Amino acid sequence: MTDENSTKVIENGLAEIGSEDKDEKVKVLIKDEFCDPDNPVAIKFQDISAAAYKIKGGIQKTPCTISQMSNFAEMTIYFKKEFLQYTGSFKERGARYTLLMLSEEKKRSGVIAASAGNHALALSYHGKLLDIPVTVVMPRVAPLMKVNACVHYGANVIVHGDDIGESKDHAMKLSDEQNLTYINGYDHPHILAGQGTMGLEIVDQVPDLDACLIPVGGGGLIAGTALAIKSLYPNVRIIGVESERCASFSSALKEGKPVYTKASSSLADGLAVPTVGVNAFITAKPLIDKMVVVKEEYIALAILRLIELEKAVVEGAGATALAAILQNQVPELVGKKVVIPLCGGNIDTTALGRVIERGLAADGRLVRFVVTVTDRPGGIADLTRLIANLGVSIKDIFHERAWLKSDVFAVQVKCVVETRDAQHTKELEAELIKHYGKVVWGPVYF
Repeated sequence: MTDENSTKVIENGLAEIGSEDKDEKVKVLIKDEFCDPDNPVAIKFQDISAAAYKIKGGIQKTPCTISQMSNFAEMTIYFKKEFLQYTGSFKERGARYTLLMLSEEKKRSGVIAASAGNHALALSYHGKLLDIPVTVVMPRVAPLMKVNACVHYGANVIVHGDDIGESKDHAMKLSDEQNLTYINGYDHPHILAGQGTMGLEIVDQVPDLDACLIPVGGGGLIAGTALAIKSLYPNVRIIGVESERCASFSSALKEGKPVYTKASSSLADGLAVPTVGVNAFITAKPLIDKMVVVKEEYIALAILRLIELEKAVVEGAGATALAAILQNQVPELVGKKVVIPLCGGNIDTTALGRVIERGLAADGRLVRFVVTVTDRPGGIADLTRLIANLGVSIKDIFHERAWLKSDVFAVQVKCVVETRDAQHTKELEAELIKHYGKVVWGPVYF
């Protein structure tokens, strides 16, 4: 028998399972037959066309509408609103097509996947609709909301592993033991074809398109979408966007093949795939015109902009492409017609408030500073009156005396305030410097 704790990844698509007794160690390689590093598969446009026909009865054709942000972005922006799919992400396209393409025998046996969120939700929902048994292995860090949703859709949910890598190892082990079909959420050829149907909709909805900015994690979405768009309109620029916390596709392009890239905690957790898919890479590589990497604060700002201007609640991975415009990473698109897929809306409710605050800080509207004022009666009152007269809202205020090394009759006041915009913040800073001798502005840690 094998010990689940002895499973480890040795390469993309492979898992090594070892069992030990006193005298011997047996190793068995489990290969994902659909994602073989030695024989990667580049999908064709015909695959996407077939997928579009097969899934049209069970997938939303989501709107692709012009954005109010076009007024100040110096380009015409259209948002493809994939977060309006039933389970909240584009993953439904590939999941449904892959399930439909199973043989009758494999449909009866069922499928298994490892996912912390959107792929698990999509498989669970469409598995229920198509009467195909679905097992999903989710890491312990998966949001409880998503775990419960998968259970609600009728999936067999197994919570296993500290991260998605450990979950995948366990899922592949179970696929071998229980005769389940393992479905890689970003690299199975049918997944790529299904995701590509979004590209067909985009070119139908936005004539004379100049460019499409696509978030990149494992590479499945950009592979399918780029192939669909470029096959019909070769001059459309395809630009991939990654978070700085896990730029695995950029690393793969530099090395000429998928390589492991360390991932760290990110607002765009759905893009934190350490090794891009082999099929996705070989399909997408010749189609991508440019890759850009964005900072975390601009992802937070993108989420905030979408809430305020588009009335759209989008997760970090779904907002990453917009972050590239906000960070001025694509100046060549000024004056162009650009489509951005908002590819997921399943942001963790408990994290949304924190993300909004980070976005406000990145926008220069939530600021903190320390100012030294007199400790005589009325000193702090004068400071708060100055702040109020400028129309600035105080979010938090704290004062201390013990560690101040200057005047014994002075006090340090630490403030977190909210302003209307960056210009309003500059006005506040100027007034504080004008009235007080010592002002420390910016990232002050309380």
